Amino acid sequence: MTKTVTRLFDNYSEARSAVRALESAGFQHDDISIVANKEAYGRHDRDNDSVNEDGDVTRGATTGAVLGGVGGLLAGLGLLAIPGLGPIVAAGWLASTAAGAAIGGVGGAATGGIVGALKHAGHDEDEAQVYSEGVRRGGTLVSARVPDERRAEAEAILVQHNSVDATTRGAAYRESGWTAFDPEADPYTTAQIDAERGRYTTSRQNL
Repeated sequence: MTKTVTRLFDNYSEARSAVRALESAGFQHDDISIVANKEAYGRHDRDNDSVNEDGDVTRGATTGAVLGGVGGLLAGLGLLAIPGLGPIVAAGWLASTAAGAAIGGVGGAATGGIVGALKHAGHDEDEAQVYSEGVRRGGTLVSARVPDERRAEAEAILVQHNSVDATTRGAAYRESGWTAFDPEADPYTTAQIDAERGRYTTSRQNL
């Protein structure tokens, strides 16, 4: 049986390292996805990652052609637009599902998009809401479909690269009055993303 393992990262560089570690451990890149806030992606060191901007779904491009890729998952990064997130840089099955739901949905795909894709992958409502909000606030999601017997291994890899889980981050969001991801909300500005990153960086340093 296959399980889906997902974690949020505050820094794109850490998420990228986690993806490479998963691939090095033998997890197939076709079973891994990465969804990154475009603003956060653009401000982090990306080594040789490249983005095919022809993949912007707002221009009607075929998502599958962009989100494929050979030579590892990161070779297939593309630029997409998801309701509530704005522009994202993404690759893999989760991004393809989210983009497909956004294109085909009615009224802004309020029940589709990233929340719907995460729920379809096996996450509960709360996890889907928190992970979606995490990307909106400048984070990066890494999600992998793994054999049940390797689930603990995949989770350990993500934790080793400084990921955060939905329960911890959701509690922090709710302390400030957040209740749920809103696909109609404006994407976070650069200043808001910087403030958000600084908040959690400070928290980690105080642990």
